[in-house]
Amino acid sequence: MPEKTAIQRLALTDFRNYAAASLRFDGRHVVLTGDNGSGKTNLMEAVSFLSPGRGFRRAAYPDVVRNGAEAGFTVFAAVEGMNGEADIGTGTEAGQEGGVSRRLRVNGVTAPAIDDLLDHLRILWLTPSMDGLFTGGSSDRRRFLDRLVLSIDPTHGRRASDFERAMKSRNRLLTENRWDTTWLDGLEEQMAGLGVAIMLARREMLGLLARLVEEGAPETAFPVPALSLAGFMDEDGEGRVAADLEDDYRLALGRDRPRDASAGRTLEGPHKTDLLVRHRAKDIEAERCSTGEQKALLVGLVLAHARLAARMTGFAPILLLDEIAAHLDENRRATLFDLVHDIGGQAFMTGTDAAMFKSLGERAEFFRVSNGTVTREDAP
Repeated sequence: MPEKTAIQRLALTDFRNYAAASLRFDGRHVVLTGDNGSGKTNLMEAVSFLSPGRGFRRAAYPDVVRNGAEAGFTVFAAVEGMNGEADIGTGTEAGQEGGVSRRLRVNGVTAPAIDDLLDHLRILWLTPSMDGLFTGGSSDRRRFLDRLVLSIDPTHGRRASDFERAMKSRNRLLTENRWDTTWLDGLEEQMAGLGVAIMLARREMLGLLARLVEEGAPETAFPVPALSLAGFMDEDGEGRVAADLEDDYRLALGRDRPRDASAGRTLEGPHKTDLLVRHRAKDIEAERCSTGEQKALLVGLVLAHARLAARMTGFAPILLLDEIAAHLDENRRATLFDLVHDIGGQAFMTGTDAAMFKSLGERAEFFRVSNGTVTREDAP
């Protein structure tokens, strides 16, 4: 059984519609209810800033700061995390050349990198904006895929950002017709090593998830989809060492310099990967399923991945489930809450009506959100 991680206290300053807010939790699931626009999702977004990245809305930092605030926002959390109790503070400050940067402090000490958050918590989420994941662009699925990988491989984010940086440098040299062979060779060697590592990490994560499903993960009202990758080295990798794959990609980059220069971008690499999703039971592509089936597949995928993250790290992740019960009947809601609880962690859930969460019973604590104020209330 994985150990539990939990947020014990959450405090915000100048975050969205909150000038200031402070909440204490007892380790159970957290249900936030209130009218649309009251600030429920803003609280969930604040929790998502306790992981690397720009939160589940992927907003520009200045857009997160409360209108009229003189400085940036802050998010503070006291957590029972993977390294025991910790005080985590993050927020924004003016960076170099007039930009805005994000800072992180853990137990009062400035952390060298935002990725250090992964030493304490793994946070996964499911939001209404993800409902179009299977029918939208490949970039959304690729971003979703990389967050899946990041939760079990904390170095994945750094590899991806380093690859992006090297690729931009190569693109600039090619489009500006500055074909310095030594410089290009060095960038392409770096891209080859990072690109193959990214590809293999993605494949490993899908393989681990598939094995978990085959070992008997329950096929419920939220089925787990079959997943595969396409778009980069689709037929390569089986039985071949990484060094050979790196050589293949490095040679392809060298060969394709004229084509990429003409296009103004690199046309082959892990940045072209797509996540392919099928309904396992029906054996059809997810984009051809009904809207209800797509939602069920997405819920099943997030729950299966949460179980995998718990197994790989030994700690159950924190789940953020925004408006999760809105389109489910009573029986499906009860099934969902049982599955979430069985993962063993703390989940934050939002909805307009507390009655939708009645089947959680004493497994959750309830809060009412109204115009940026939060009050505790009794379970329905």
